[in-house]
Amino acid sequence: MDNGNETTATRTEKATFGAGCFWQVEETFRGVDGVVDTAVGYEGGHVDNPTYEQVCSGTTGHVEVCQVEFDPERVSFEALVEKYFEIHDPTQLNRQGPDVGYQYRSAIFTHSDEQAEMAREVIERVQPRYSAPIVTAIEPAQPFWRAEEYHQCYLDKRGSGSGLLGQLLGR
Repeated sequence: MDNGNETTATRTEKATFGAGCFWQVEETFRGVDGVVDTAVGYEGGHVDNPTYEQVCSGTTGHVEVCQVEFDPERVSFEALVEKYFEIHDPTQLNRQGPDVGYQYRSAIFTHSDEQAEMAREVIERVQPRYSAPIVTAIEPAQPFWRAEEYHQCYLDKRGSGSGLLGQLLGR
């Protein structure tokens, strides 16, 4: 019975991206309209509940990732993938700028066959923008291990991101 006081729950989906250090990836996606939540963590390795130090050692097989929860009524997975290719160099294997190691590789962990297909389509569409082949891996989502709390919204907490304090400081 609808008495006019009930609200419709928003259906959300997840997208998970590895593109170097997870701090900037999270900061970027937090600013996208339709993104409901973000979390940074580790995915794709063989150690349960790894620590930052373990992942940085390069022995766990994990990738630093940002898991994005989004409202598909407001932003599409395709638009998120397009944004992803704007924020990193997908032609660098196991590195992004000064960050070197397997944990910094370019990877999209997909949560459905549809996401995997769309990611492949976007790669095909954006490849001409680059002089080298895109090396971004597309893999099925694996267990996501949330990073330590001090990593969550790291740049925003320190005023060096594009959040309100970052904007006030001209960043």
